[in-house]
Amino acid sequence: MTGAGQGPSAASPDALPFDPIGDALGRIRTEFLDDHRGEVADYIPQLGEADPAAFGLALVGVAGSVYRVGEADVPFTIQSISKPFVYALALADAGIDDVLGRVGVEPSGEAFNAISLEPGTGRPSNPMINAGAILTTSLVRGTGPDERFERIRDLLSRCAGRVLEVDDAVFRSEHETGDRNRALAYLMRHAGSLTADVEAAVDTYFRQCSVLVTAVDLATMAATLANGGVNPRTGEEVLGQSAAEQVLTVMATCGMYDYSGEWLFRVGLPAKSGVSGGVVAVSPSQFGIGLYSPRLDGRGNSVRGVAASEAISERFTLHLMHQVGRTAPTFERVAPDVGLVVAADDQGTSVSVGDAPRNADVAVLAVQGYLEFASAEQALLALRTRTDDTDSPEALILDLGHVTRCHPVAAALLDAMIEQIESRGVTVVTVDRRERRLLASSAEFTTRSEALARCRGGWRER
Repeated sequence: MTGAGQGPSAASPDALPFDPIGDALGRIRTEFLDDHRGEVADYIPQLGEADPAAFGLALVGVAGSVYRVGEADVPFTIQSISKPFVYALALADAGIDDVLGRVGVEPSGEAFNAISLEPGTGRPSNPMINAGAILTTSLVRGTGPDERFERIRDLLSRCAGRVLEVDDAVFRSEHETGDRNRALAYLMRHAGSLTADVEAAVDTYFRQCSVLVTAVDLATMAATLANGGVNPRTGEEVLGQSAAEQVLTVMATCGMYDYSGEWLFRVGLPAKSGVSGGVVAVSPSQFGIGLYSPRLDGRGNSVRGVAASEAISERFTLHLMHQVGRTAPTFERVAPDVGLVVAADDQGTSVSVGDAPRNADVAVLAVQGYLEFASAEQALLALRTRTDDTDSPEALILDLGHVTRCHPVAAALLDAMIEQIESRGVTVVTVDRRERRLLASSAEFTTRSEALARCRGGWRER
């Protein structure tokens, strides 16, 4: 088990001395660890063998950093979480008009395995319910079910950043107990919406649901969607920007089945659940979340996964409809005495990090633009780099003069990091010519020269 506070990043694996983001995830996990409501799915016999106590959370930022707590590396089958990614592949293969002609994008308001077909056409309501997913899978190009599945597995693997394998025991179990899904396929075949061979279509669908993932894999896949289709850990463009947008739209409205409306109301993030206990949620342009806890509610969603997602959204203020306020235009500036410059756009996305000479015993980090989670995470990584054990300065100046707005979550993360840095004997001060007191953890000066003089002269007497 990986404990709270461990959050290896793609840039420096397993080398982060402290981690306020991982600590926050750890506290959320602890809060819901004793929630034993729900039951492990057993209508697919192999799923019933899962450990009901397992509870893993992972978060992957668009900068590629990974944070994990609990059983975040325990493998389980992806199940319905495969659906949005296969939908993206079908859109790429068949085109949006052909796909929309076969599968709708309207919430069904019914259970995931409901018979929800459009009268007269047999078109399923959306690609997130089983009927829609089976039809979507059939639209993926391939000379047969084997090639079609390998293309699906390749996409899932590239989104996860590693080669994913199939749990053959779960696949056999799904194949033996999948009569309802076969019935849905035959109904669509009879109506004309499904043109592929029924057995071939459901066989591929059962295989894609049996692909093994971890919570970290799910978070990476979600981060790929958050990052416009580019896997932030590998740098590969797996999906096009438009496909990522279309998939996120359907996830937001249909991803949690007949709980989708309340999910969007409470959590406010595009998401998808699976009956093995997995949940993915996406904060566009910021990060992806992966959760695993096999006890399910009556709708087939992970009890602790849903509760933890709601807590993450509330504490990080992630709801899509949250008003972030207007910000001033952002520009990059590099002064001669700057140690590092992190620039962010109006949505908080980091756009550049540049090196410049550092004053002997004092490092300077200048941050610009709207500071929210993603850009604050970039600043955290820069702070870690400048204060590591091998080359740590005696003092660090954090220049916030060109920050247009600082989200409370970003302030809390930076304050926690500063406290950790100072506990290691490095003094941290801030500069803000407008004296806004954006951070509460350090002394503030109006000019960089004042801060530099304090750091070099009497910084030990703060």
